[in-house]
Amino acid sequence: MRKLRKASVILASVAMLTGALTACGGGNNGNNGGGTGNTGASGTNDAGTNAAAGNGGDAAGNDASAKKITISIYYPTPDLVEKRALEDDKIKRFNEKYPNVEIVKSDWQYNPNEIGIKMGANEAPTLFNTYATEGKFLAERGWAADITDLYDNYEFKDQMNPILQNQFIIDGKVYGIAQQGYVTGTVVNKKMLDDKGVAVPPYDWTWDDMLNTAKAVADPKKGVSGIAPMGKGNEAGWNWTNFLFEAGGEIQTVEGGKVTAAFNSDAGAKALGFYHKLAWEANAIPKDFALGWGDAVGAWAQGRTAMVIAGPDGPVDQGLNQGGMKPENILVYPMPKMDASGKHTGVLGGDFLVINPNAAKEEQEMAFKYATFDYFSDKGLESVEASIQQRKTDNKYFVPPVIQYFTDDSEYGQKVKAVYAKYDNVYPYSPDIMSLLDGKPEAQFNTQDYYAEMTLNVQSVFSNKNVDVKAALDASAKKMQEKFYNAIKVE
Repeated sequence: MRKLRKASVILASVAMLTGALTACGGGNNGNNGGGTGNTGASGTNDAGTNAAAGNGGDAAGNDASAKKITISIYYPTPDLVEKRALEDDKIKRFNEKYPNVEIVKSDWQYNPNEIGIKMGANEAPTLFNTYATEGKFLAERGWAADITDLYDNYEFKDQMNPILQNQFIIDGKVYGIAQQGYVTGTVVNKKMLDDKGVAVPPYDWTWDDMLNTAKAVADPKKGVSGIAPMGKGNEAGWNWTNFLFEAGGEIQTVEGGKVTAAFNSDAGAKALGFYHKLAWEANAIPKDFALGWGDAVGAWAQGRTAMVIAGPDGPVDQGLNQGGMKPENILVYPMPKMDASGKHTGVLGGDFLVINPNAAKEEQEMAFKYATFDYFSDKGLESVEASIQQRKTDNKYFVPPVIQYFTDDSEYGQKVKAVYAKYDNVYPYSPDIMSLLDGKPEAQFNTQDYYAEMTLNVQSVFSNKNVDVKAALDASAKKMQEKFYNAIKVE
């Protein structure tokens, strides 16, 4: 078995990530538990600066430019029309700089259940998208290239946002390139609250505030729910994990070289008990609770539920650009804290690009150059502004990621803010929430397996009023321990 990240490194990383988030602010299956609305600047990952990726590596780059190279890249899905247009423009500009590189568009979207097959058949793209949970999984199985040398020679490596980038730095080696991220929050349809005369809760809210708001706005007879926690797919377990964290719980512990299930704690019981209250005490969830990310966000955008839990940019984009909602009726909240003494902890996630380890060295180099082609560049700013302008022409809003690959207070971050400030169709996140956000990284081991198991618990609570939540958690912990965690040896 390959070596796994040392516990001391993990703990240091977690402490840094959680502490740093306050300063910065902050899956669809961009987290396959979860919602990401891959909108905004990360769709413009190019660098006319590849002076940047080139400066550190163009000694090798000059050799590579003398021969024909083919790379396959992650290409947005057909429904993401604006992103496809941006990617096509990026390909055109990249080929102007590197005419010897043929770029093949791949329609494969990362799936943890398919990546092993793709790698085994040598069918994975040279550059593919993935999400924050997958760094250790891919590195440990040898399915992500070690790009440490390319990254160390990258001119702008010190300006990359550590909150995101460090999630793919494992045992000091770099296995991915950050694109954008989020801290899971709750997105509220203010109009639905106003129409029912329900007071808007404070941003510094608690579980009780969420429960009472959801209960007050729900109208079960009309098929309207107060909140729609995701109830199927791995995203249901991902949604629930926020409450586990808010209650002070952990998914697993790493000690003495062993990984142990920890979610069947008193904190876990409180978190699952809160879901029970939403369903049975408040009668505030949809009657058909088996909603995946798209179902839940769609219900929110269509005014069939007042609140949805997700990476905020996805629901906001869908509400504004597909649901016809107005910006003033969309409120982005941090996750509620359990009580007055708690924190607004939400799962920290993000989107990354990974290079295929089976690719030749020169292909890996060009894939890195392509991934970072617009990073920290004037072309990147121009691309963002062009996207905003196009959306304005189409009577649509531009919704930035909550966390960017760069830090907000960096020189480049300030330039991006200046571009946003020029337009009235850029959705602004309230500054009141940024200091409240508290991000916590996802599970270190078998993340998707854990989410899938917790989805069964969520479904049990929503369908059975008499479920014993602690017994259910204990059974799941035993299953995870025996099936997965006992086989892990941490060195």
